[in-house]
Amino acid sequence: MQYRTLGRTGVQVSTLALGAMNFGAIGRTTQQEATALVDGALEAGINLIDTADWYSQGESEEMVGRAIAGRRDDLVLATKANNPMGDDRNRQGSSRRWLVAELEHSLRRLGVDHVDLYQIHRWDPRTSDEETLSALTDLQRAGKIRYFGSSTFPAYRLVQAQWAAREHHLSRYVTEQPGYSILQRGIETHVLPVTEEYGLGVLVWSPLASGWLSGAVRAGREVTTHRSAILPDRFDPAVPSNRAKLDAVELLAKIAEDAGLTLIQLALGFVTAHPGVTSAIIGPRTLGHLDSQLAAADTVLPADVLDAIDSVVAPGVDLAAHEKFDTPPALLDPALRRR
Repeated sequence: MQYRTLGRTGVQVSTLALGAMNFGAIGRTTQQEATALVDGALEAGINLIDTADWYSQGESEEMVGRAIAGRRDDLVLATKANNPMGDDRNRQGSSRRWLVAELEHSLRRLGVDHVDLYQIHRWDPRTSDEETLSALTDLQRAGKIRYFGSSTFPAYRLVQAQWAAREHHLSRYVTEQPGYSILQRGIETHVLPVTEEYGLGVLVWSPLASGWLSGAVRAGREVTTHRSAILPDRFDPAVPSNRAKLDAVELLAKIAEDAGLTLIQLALGFVTAHPGVTSAIIGPRTLGHLDSQLAAADTVLPADVLDAIDSVVAPGVDLAAHEKFDTPPALLDPALRRR
């Protein structure tokens, strides 16, 4: 396992991180299976576990808490808040009221007295940066979080938040968690240049593109992955963007084969090759998935392989831009772009 410094924090984290989104109802994972995944990850040298309150409505945090009991100090623990946690309109977002309350809920579910990294799961356009950063700074000073970061923020919001922290003399985001894979390279255009400029650690999610780069999705085969059952439209070959992804996967599989690598090794080696990326978050549902992804822990792609990947999906290009979660609100709501 390789290790890198998380932004400018001085904290060393593994280049592969264990994501716990599949723990619980979302991934149909039992506590025994979740604990086995945590055991396997830690034994392999992974020292960063990432979860969120929203994953299976708190069940993921509870499972992580049970799995790490007795070894809390041996790992970097990250969680997130912002997405809805019930029907009440105020049980979501980035207000001081909600973040202070929800962190207490997360700490209880995790069975810990602090988290190392507390992340805002999505940018909340209803809440000012000053409000959010002020609350996070107070939680940090209270010792309940060590650092805080953002997740899937548009580049301009990252810049704005850095400015707001300086303007109001508050602590700042030290990490960003964007989606990034060979098939979704849009963050190379704006987000990664910004994170490098401000020295943010970058923890990328979905490096296997929701399973498209796992080797399980190939031309002429029926797609039977867990994710395809949940989001069938994202795997329907009749959809043009899915057809483009499938064509790319076939070319990438040949590149991997010629390089003596699995498609998973190619995919994970690609995202960790970028100098702006700290860690790639993997989200295995089974020990078999974990083992296949751990095989990429020491993968370093040579320049010719990286060049070959660029010839399939050009730098900065998203093959399915509509699947991203960092689109400015005005592009989604016509009322925001019309007088």
